[in-house]
Amino acid sequence: MTIYQFLLLFLLWVCLPHFCSPEIMFRRTSMPQKRILGARVPRSDGKILHRQKRGWMWNQFFLLEEYTGSDYQYVGKLHSDQDKGDGSLKYILSGDGAGTLFIIDEKTGDIHATRRIDREEKAFYTLRAQAINRRTLRPVEPESEFVIKIHDINDNEPTFPEEIYTASVPEMSVVGTSVVQVTATDADDPSYGNSARVIYSILQGQPYFSVEPETGIIRTALPNMNRENREQYQVVIQAKDMGGQMGGLSGTTTVNITLTDVNDNPPRFPQNTIHLRVLESSPVGTSIGSVKATDADTGENAEVEYRIIDGDGTDMFDIRTEKDTQEGIITVKKPLDYESRRLYTLKVEAENTHVDPRFYYLGPFKDTAIVKISIEDVDEPPVFSRSSYLFEVHEDIEVGTIIGTVMARDPDSTSSPIRFSLDRHTDLDRIFNIYSGNGSLYTSKPLDRELSQWHNLTVIAAEINNPKEMTRVAVFVRILDVNDNAPQFAVFYDTFVCENARPGQLIQTISAVDKDDPLGGQKFFFSLAAVNPNFTVQDNEDNTARILTRKNGFSRHEISTYLLPVVISDNDYPIQSSTGTLTIRVCACDSQGNMQSCSAEALLLPAGLSTGALVAILLCIIILLVVLFAALKRQRKKEPLILSKEDIRDNIVSYNDEGGGEEDTQAFDIGTLRNPAAIEEKKLRRDIIPETLFIPRRTPTAPDNTDVRDFINERLKEHDLDPTAPPYDSLATYAYEGNDSIAESLSSLESGTTDGDQNYDYLREWGPRFNKLAEMYGGGESDKDS
Repeated sequence: MTIYQFLLLFLLWVCLPHFCSPEIMFRRTSMPQKRILGARVPRSDGKILHRQKRGWMWNQFFLLEEYTGSDYQYVGKLHSDQDKGDGSLKYILSGDGAGTLFIIDEKTGDIHATRRIDREEKAFYTLRAQAINRRTLRPVEPESEFVIKIHDINDNEPTFPEEIYTASVPEMSVVGTSVVQVTATDADDPSYGNSARVIYSILQGQPYFSVEPETGIIRTALPNMNRENREQYQVVIQAKDMGGQMGGLSGTTTVNITLTDVNDNPPRFPQNTIHLRVLESSPVGTSIGSVKATDADTGENAEVEYRIIDGDGTDMFDIRTEKDTQEGIITVKKPLDYESRRLYTLKVEAENTHVDPRFYYLGPFKDTAIVKISIEDVDEPPVFSRSSYLFEVHEDIEVGTIIGTVMARDPDSTSSPIRFSLDRHTDLDRIFNIYSGNGSLYTSKPLDRELSQWHNLTVIAAEINNPKEMTRVAVFVRILDVNDNAPQFAVFYDTFVCENARPGQLIQTISAVDKDDPLGGQKFFFSLAAVNPNFTVQDNEDNTARILTRKNGFSRHEISTYLLPVVISDNDYPIQSSTGTLTIRVCACDSQGNMQSCSAEALLLPAGLSTGALVAILLCIIILLVVLFAALKRQRKKEPLILSKEDIRDNIVSYNDEGGGEEDTQAFDIGTLRNPAAIEEKKLRRDIIPETLFIPRRTPTAPDNTDVRDFINERLKEHDLDPTAPPYDSLATYAYEGNDSIAESLSSLESGTTDGDQNYDYLREWGPRFNKLAEMYGGGESDKDS
């Protein structure tokens, strides 16, 4: 054995703990707390240096955790150089766990642990030891500190922070692609042995995934894993301590790995040829069907765009992509006609919108399909040859003349016959009519352009076999003008001539109008119907003319009004003319020619009502007054409700005799109440008019011993059953006091003796019937105050 091997063994022996007999030695030296060791170190000057040490021989104590023995676990021994073995010294222990977890034998210095110790709770304990004289209790050695270090054993398995991990990795990833890293922790001491050294391995998930033993990184192990084949994987990872060796503790966790989608699948039509049908009557924009290409990918990787790339129906149909369903919706682009074409062919292409360049090698990410669209025939309404018709006709045509013909046909292959009719809402005057068989319009009444120049009609064409199939068309009829109206004065002229007028003086300028509208415009000619010695007409050749005087001076006393016939004619064919009479009054004028007064006879009609009409109105008013007066005389004057002052309802009767009560039989003859014969016969009420007269009922005579209360109750019952009772509410007071009221008298006669003041001013607010009471009580208070 070489010297190096010997030194190595020696160092190992020194470093390794000796569990057989740990001991701390107290050795007494000649110098306090110091002792010279035998080791010598030479100096450079040749002298020998002596190393000093404490009197304690000090080492760390080591203790195994999780002791399972039945006795206390032996830790070590304290020993001092001063200990002679005679029991004079006493060992004292203090610090962490002293007296509870660790105890010491005072005589021998042996230290024991009282229970199992877990290093994961506390890895070491710091204590202080001291030796004292048992008799004097003085320390024989200074206090020193030592450490009990807990040796770790492999009693904790590795644990993962999560029981289940969730991770994802793109499909088609290359081998070795990192998925996720899992990490387990071991509570054992990592600095002692391999108890805390964790090695990772995969228990479930091969051959798809692998795990790095040292780091716990999970990686893909197979190339081109396809999500469309399998999407979910469950991997179980084990973490084992002791470096993965036999006997090590282990823990496991589960990792759920999902393959995320990439665009590695092109869209595919399930069929190469798709057949669709559509009615020829479908309007533009109608959806006729859908096509869909399936894509195994998901999300945006499955988004498809549709387009029509070829076919003979590219002008007739269109396609749009529905984002929600990823379908291609084919719609009508132009009106369809079964009779023109019955079948169209389209070539539709579906292409991914998000293509991953990494997978170009898998082929083009698009597909095509042929779509054949069949047009189905429907019973279509008739079709007119034009969208609208315009007919022009002169206003002088005879009734029954055909003004034009509308034409319509059945576009269906059956070519059903057509029936024509007029919408009478557009021809309320029934001026026109139509032949139902051929669509010829003719007049049923004379036309007049001056009343209506245009007529807007609606013609209805319906199939005879199916009247519900109908079509409407607008027909505009323009009435052309014919010169059938003569010109007339444009306005009414109020013309006068001054008495002092001279020959050739202008008294009026006239013009004319014509309802006709000739193509060359209006042209009028003015002339007199006959030669007139007083006036003449001069045509200005601009559709106006001047009226001039022919003599000197006029006299309104001789002739106050002149009638001048003027002939107005046009220049259209046939020439139309009319004669208008101009009324000319003779008036007195000043020197400037301003009219001052004209003859009263010149007025045609006076304003206001005639004398006969005024007389008739006056007679009607007189007749109405007479009838009203007679009606008032017939009315009877109603009799007042109160006719005399004797009516008890309008009078207050004062009785100033209180009486002696029920025991006083002299003050009032109570027999009167019991003798109905003494009562005055019932009188009819004078404040109402009775409709039916009832015979007064005779009430039976009450016996003498009848009590007043019973008497009053019988009379009350009779009045309730009396049919002659008034039909309105009435108040009847039956004043029967009875025997000895405990409330004593409720009369106000004693109110004057009370000390309290009472205010009776409210009686004045009750009306005129209470004025007397208000004066009586109000005056009393005034006297009292005075």
